[in-house]
Amino acid sequence: MNIQNHPVVSREEWVAARKQHLAHEKAFTKERDKLSAERRALPWVKIDKPYRFQGPNGELSLTDLFGGRSQLIVYHFMFAAGWDEGCPGCSFLSDHIDGANHHLAHHDVAVVAVSHAPFAEFQPFKQRMGWKFDWVSSEGCDFNYDFGVCARAEDVAAGKATYNYEKTDGVEEELPGLSVFYRNEAGEIFHTYSTYARGLDLLVGAYNYLDLTPKGRNEEEIMDWVRHHDRYEDKAPASCCHGG
Repeated sequence: MNIQNHPVVSREEWVAARKQHLAHEKAFTKERDKLSAERRALPWVKIDKPYRFQGPNGELSLTDLFGGRSQLIVYHFMFAAGWDEGCPGCSFLSDHIDGANHHLAHHDVAVVAVSHAPFAEFQPFKQRMGWKFDWVSSEGCDFNYDFGVCARAEDVAAGKATYNYEKTDGVEEELPGLSVFYRNEAGEIFHTYSTYARGLDLLVGAYNYLDLTPKGRNEEEIMDWVRHHDRYEDKAPASCCHGG
């Protein structure tokens, strides 16, 4: 759409067009509600493998990540061994976690980021970003491989490696994704859902704001404009409430 030569109409014509679009928005909302119900109705897989993680106080089990809650959302954060900083896209998404987590923690949901790097390696970056959410290491266990965010060379060679439920021909240390788990009263854990790539859009609140604006996301490639929040080169214009 050419924003420089956009149609300009009377208020009455605008309201008519807006009402037509509202009908489409309502239809989309109903379809989204149906899709969410379908997601909740997916079958589950029982987790029997004893995954081990490293946190601030030593080793943790998958059960420990629930923090006493029955539902766990794991964000597979791209931070591999030897990296100095996390993926800018994962960081963009993670900037949204703490605000939501204030509420989710009181609604039976734990949110934990998991990366393949040793725990100590991503602590300086977490501190730099100012994040408070739990972030643990899956170093030494199969968690990242089993949930589709790492690919082994031998699996790629054998044609068994997948990402987003499709075959991939690349060996990847880290890829982004999200996985959801449920723990019942007996302590059994089930994998209920995972999503990858554009399936993560829903978690990026800034994109939802941009989708409301005339220029939209205004990017040629996904997140090509995104930086770590302390790496934007130009100072943002002053807000209306905090003049320069």
